[in-house]
Amino acid sequence: MNNNLERLIKQNVPFTSPQLKATIGVLYLSYCLNNAKQAEFKKYEITLQQYNILRILRGQNPRPANISLLRDRMLDKMSDASRLVNRLYKMGLVSKQPNEMDKRNADVVITEKALLLLEEIEKNDAGKPTLFHHLSENDLNDLNELLDKLLEHL
Repeated sequence: MNNNLERLIKQNVPFTSPQLKATIGVLYLSYCLNNAKQAEFKKYEITLQQYNILRILRGQNPRPANISLLRDRMLDKMSDASRLVNRLYKMGLVSKQPNEMDKRNADVVITEKALLLLEEIEKNDAGKPTLFHHLSENDLNDLNELLDKLLEHL
């Protein structure tokens, strides 16, 4: 049995249960992926949360989204969507207008500049090895099935 997690976190005693090991393993992988993506997005002068908002808006395009929709669909539920949208607006990556029905809310739309940025990020990301490049397509399908099983209970 591999003890890669124990080696990476320098743990000398076995985990008390497979559930605990799985939990710590998923958290460890999450932090690794998060750190790698944050470093990658730094060169584009955006954060992982801003990237997430831009992807949501691209999926909505050409329909506008409001802050509530963005907050509901964001991966990081703790993010301040309003503040993130304001920063993206200042960068010219989104446009905002008061909502016709609810003046307290804003309609947010992705700009052409942001669409080009997402295209550039994805083009540059396409050939790079990732944490998953060592896995076969079958392994990835198995992993996705297990993730779906876990997500089913959220």
